[in-house]
Amino acid sequence: MFKIMIVEDDLKLREIILENIRKWGFEGSAVTNFTDVLNQFLKFEPHLLLMDINLPYYDGFYWCGRIRSISRVPIIFISSRDSNMDIIMAMNMGGDDYILKPFSLEVLMAKINALLRRTYSYTEIESGVLQHQGVILDLKDNHLEYNQQGVELTKNEYRIAYILMKKSGQIVSRDEIMRGLWEDESFVDDNTLTVNINRLRRKLRDIGLHDFIQTRKGQGYIIP
Repeated sequence: MFKIMIVEDDLKLREIILENIRKWGFEGSAVTNFTDVLNQFLKFEPHLLLMDINLPYYDGFYWCGRIRSISRVPIIFISSRDSNMDIIMAMNMGGDDYILKPFSLEVLMAKINALLRRTYSYTEIESGVLQHQGVILDLKDNHLEYNQQGVELTKNEYRIAYILMKKSGQIVSRDEIMRGLWEDESFVDDNTLTVNINRLRRKLRDIGLHDFIQTRKGQGYIIP
């Protein structure tokens, strides 16, 4: 179960968010002692943090900086402060997203779910394996496995699979993939990427993976 920690001074809003995330099946905890947010963070060990900027004693920027010094946990700022400087500061301090108050609970939950999916839907472990939805990509020998069936990938096919699995849940542009393959997309024919994508898709279909790589017209590709 994912654990979400709320650092919000507004008691009513805090309780509303807590109730909502629990309805979604998450475990929630709200900070009540704003003099010691860091120790409460360490004790609860959340998978995601909702952080207001205006807090008693020290502001959200301060606590974001403290937490970033020891953790890469995703942080979403929720604030009524709408200046570009505040948003830029939040991102520069290590925030992953910024939501302006008042906000829709549906939008908040969509952002929480998207960020959790991007952060935790795959596992890259010390043995050199990338996993997503039962698909296992061996980072040592360009081997991909699904449902006890394996396929060998070429260097380019492996690199495409790695880039898309690493960013699962996000649309990756063709230019970004080409940069990952050849470092500078200006030196390659765009059709070359299409050939590699199609060849990889055929290999994936052969082991039962249909529509694993999806096209977003005019935007790029995504592994949802």
